[in-house]
Amino acid sequence: MVTTTTAAASSSDAQEPSSETFMLENEDHTLANALRFFLNKNPHVEFCGYSSPHPADDVVNVRIQTTGEISAAEALRQACRSCQEVCAHVNTCFKDAVARKHASMSQ
Repeated sequence: MVTTTTAAASSSDAQEPSSETFMLENEDHTLANALRFFLNKNPHVEFCGYSSPHPADDVVNVRIQTTGEISAAEALRQACRSCQEVCAHVNTCFKDAVARKHASMSQ
């Protein structure tokens, strides 16, 4: 879920909801690259990219341009949801594998 504490849209494209830049605070390339991956899989996204203004800053700027069928904010929400779903699946698989390993070791 996108919250105002982790993502805030710049006002430079206030008239064009299909083209926005989001500033992700307290994040780095790890999340930005994952979001870029999911955004690029969205057929309504024409362009997305990210940059880190300075290595010392914990800020990443994510630029999204859509076809206009959905807003850039909606595309970001969808990418965040997809990322959450994948992380939840990986977590479940990991916990299951650990449980199986512990069960096999106790036999």
